[in-house]
Amino acid sequence: MTDTSEQWRVRFDAEVGFANGGGLQTQGFRLDVPGPEIEDGELGELLVRHLGLLMVEGVRITNREVLREPHKGSRGTAAGGTATERRIVDLSHPIRPGMVTYPGLPGPEISDHLSRHASRELYAPGTEFNIARISMVANTGTYVDTPFHRFSEGPDLAALPLERLTDLPGLVVRLDGAPGRAIDRSLLLPHEVTGRAVLIHTGWDRRWGTDAYGSGHPFVTADAAAWLAEQGPALVGIDSVNIDDTADGTRPAHTALLAAGIPVVEHLRGLEQLPPSGFRFFAAPPAVEGMGTFPVRAHALVDGER
Repeated sequence: MTDTSEQWRVRFDAEVGFANGGGLQTQGFRLDVPGPEIEDGELGELLVRHLGLLMVEGVRITNREVLREPHKGSRGTAAGGTATERRIVDLSHPIRPGMVTYPGLPGPEISDHLSRHASRELYAPGTEFNIARISMVANTGTYVDTPFHRFSEGPDLAALPLERLTDLPGLVVRLDGAPGRAIDRSLLLPHEVTGRAVLIHTGWDRRWGTDAYGSGHPFVTADAAAWLAEQGPALVGIDSVNIDDTADGTRPAHTALLAAGIPVVEHLRGLEQLPPSGFRFFAAPPAVEGMGTFPVRAHALVDGER
């Protein structure tokens, strides 16, 4: 059993490879560790997180030496600037008649229940109203998946607390231009995701409205989804047609995240307009009982800086 009164560090060499090419080498690097039994894989993850490295493909640890030394602490990032104004960034696709969101699902039908012309017979002269109606599947436009979408006993749209959907501290994971489709755990490790709305920016939304949008999209792997579920983000969103690989019928990302009570927002757009952090995210649907998915007007509130 490790004596928790003792503190440990590891001195080691490392070779880091990046998914978009290139590498990084360290010699004699030291890191605080929870105990002397730490394995190379966990040590590599600590290095990635400590340095804030992005798009890491792999870490090779050599020449490691465990040292009984006091912890030095991780580097902090000082916030700069003074908030002076705010801007709202719309992150949702508009819903239009007949549009395709997910291949194979019908587009929405929008019509008048009461037209302006017909309403004139019901109101005083010069007064008119329009009452519209819409028929659509729940998976239309930019929408949120609640646990009920995957699990019959999970909370539905009405039961999921608003605290999981509104005024969330936001984080953008920039992966636009990354090679390959799979978003693995190593690409998420540098980010502090706990309690945040984690928005994965792949740039796939540029294909929205074309046949190319519906296939070959980026997706979160089972291992990455399991890691996210362990870390406990408030919400996970992606600007792709599906957070899962649609060729995988087990849907591991939906399964892991929704089982952990973490809502999923799909078909986001415009994530390039957001800073990496320092914004608030909102994606609340109507409180409909017995439904697990519904469109949202996803948006972010970004503080300006002087």
